Amino acid sequence: MAAVGSGGSPAAAGPGVVSAGMLEPGTTTAETILSWRRVERAEVGVQDLPHPFPDTSARIPAHRRLKYISLAVLVVQNASLILSIRYARTLPGDRFFATTAVVMAEVLKGLTCLLLLFAQKRGNVKHLVLFLHEAVLVQYVDTLKLAVPSLIYTLQNNLQYVAISNLPAATFQVTYQLKILTTALFSVLMLNRSLSRLQWASLLLLFTGVAIVQAQQAGGGSPRPLDQNPGAGLAAVVASCLSSGFAGVYFEKILKGSSGSVWLRNLQLGLFGTALGLVGLWWAEGTAVAHRGFFFGYTPAVWGVVLNQAFGGLLVAVVVKYADNILKGFATSLSIVLSTVASIRLFGFHVDPLFALGAGLVIGAVYLYSLPRGAAKAIASASASTSGPCTHQQPPGQPPPPQLSSHRGDVSTEPFLPKSVLVK
Repeated sequence: MAAVGSGGSPAAAGPGVVSAGMLEPGTTTAETILSWRRVERAEVGVQDLPHPFPDTSARIPAHRRLKYISLAVLVVQNASLILSIRYARTLPGDRFFATTAVVMAEVLKGLTCLLLLFAQKRGNVKHLVLFLHEAVLVQYVDTLKLAVPSLIYTLQNNLQYVAISNLPAATFQVTYQLKILTTALFSVLMLNRSLSRLQWASLLLLFTGVAIVQAQQAGGGSPRPLDQNPGAGLAAVVASCLSSGFAGVYFEKILKGSSGSVWLRNLQLGLFGTALGLVGLWWAEGTAVAHRGFFFGYTPAVWGVVLNQAFGGLLVAVVVKYADNILKGFATSLSIVLSTVASIRLFGFHVDPLFALGAGLVIGAVYLYSLPRGAAKAIASASASTSGPCTHQQPPGQPPPPQLSSHRGDVSTEPFLPKSVLVK
């Protein structure tokens, strides 16, 4: 199940959680409001110009703290989920069934959202039942719309276990950034979105970096256990990225103009995710689960993975609204570095120059893709000016042309970023 993601960045919420940003437009920061105030007062020469906004200068430090907290949460959740899955899947002894872990994560996410809705109704069971009856059963068309993305997210969660079981955590983390490419392509095809030249260039850079990392992996740059199949891992990552990109764009398309809280949407996804996860469990490992038990092979590390999947994504869905696109891209880059460092320590991963080059290209591509359109145009202008200055002489006696403020909070300055990435 996917978290409803914010502002469209690859959020790290992971597949299966919906964040508030997908349902609400971006908001203007306190710093931008204050900048507008200073510009307006300087232009009219009035010191006590009344404004419809209350003075928020006292709250700016708290806002910045929330952004730093959001950055830390996004980085830790992004890296820890992959590392914990890799650790649990490579432990000696009985190996748990991945399909049961997917189902348990969906159940816990659904129950958590149900409790949050119960709290929103001030503990009134009757009001909650009436609300769910209206939202889930009466408005069944909206509910059924979530069946397709829920099916894809359930498939994606299972594919992640296959991929991480066959690839080093650092290699998976780098390769999994292909979801940015797939989401961008699906957004162009399904939503008729346009990408800037810098974004197309960053996608090409991203693909190049992933290809280099996979070439290093195929060349045997790091020792690997005999029971791992890098080819199967790569196929699972590519399929997961394709499903992530399609599900995120499809989810955005069907929910445009629809109402419903974040927790209601996650609850609906959890209902479908649990049912579809049980079907996948029965089809793939039904006989083995019936013979050995649903919780066969569960250890504290496995429960840690399940809890991370269930609550980590929901936590990111809450904090991601405080992170802008650049912060989300920075968080993705930091999580790649953190996963690599931890893989060296925990799994004996060897970083060679080829992997470092590929990972560096991916990190740079993620950062460039997350830049606002205004910053992208500034970079393009700066690069163009190096080939030869172009000056415009103002006619004598004419006033200079008006300067546009660089502090803009409208949506047009924000790049399109994958809703499902998270921060996944």
